[in-house]
Amino acid sequence: MPAPESTLLDSWHHNARAWIDAIRTGSIESRLKVTDQAILLAVLGRQPERVLDLGCGEGWLLRALADRGIEAVGVDGDATLVEAARAAGAAPVHLASYEHLADTQVDIGRDYNLICANFALLHQDIIPLLAAMNSLLAPGGALLIQTPHPWAAAAGDYQDGWREETFSAFEGQWQPMPWYFRTLSSWLNALDMAGFTLAALQEPQHPQSPVPQSLLLVAEPRL
Repeated sequence: MPAPESTLLDSWHHNARAWIDAIRTGSIESRLKVTDQAILLAVLGRQPERVLDLGCGEGWLLRALADRGIEAVGVDGDATLVEAARAAGAAPVHLASYEHLADTQVDIGRDYNLICANFALLHQDIIPLLAAMNSLLAPGGALLIQTPHPWAAAAGDYQDGWREETFSAFEGQWQPMPWYFRTLSSWLNALDMAGFTLAALQEPQHPQSPVPQSLLLVAEPRL
């Protein structure tokens, strides 16, 4: 059996074109109605001059920030997504694997006021990556993470472990994607072990739904 991390990357290679279409046609309701605006407002609320979008995908957030005069740099592990982001005007966008980022084997710039990971931290051991991102922040900088809300995504099984996204609600041909579910305490422990302190927490929610759509964490380097 291939490791979940390998299958995770393979699924992104397979699903990249379908993902680009889904994002650009606004067919993911939760993103369209809640989570895209939530991450954008969270970034703008810190008034950064320079932002790294970790796992930028096809680059929608990079373009949104550039339109508002913010210098935005992207990085992603899939070449198709990176090329789509570049072609749509988002630049610079780097191609780098999780391992290369965690081991600081690639130069993606530094002195960022904000590093954001929008539904991008899907691996089991994220501590090395978070620690590497810590070193790229400018003084006073912060890490912004948006992730599936642990309570809403638990589906009755509230413990850390690999889950599978089948994309059954999406049109087209999709390869199932493994992703690592972590509880709220697991998120906070990972941040702490990577040298961060939680500064703020939000639970974006549609006014007509009792279920939070995501969890937003703002973390600052521990002094």
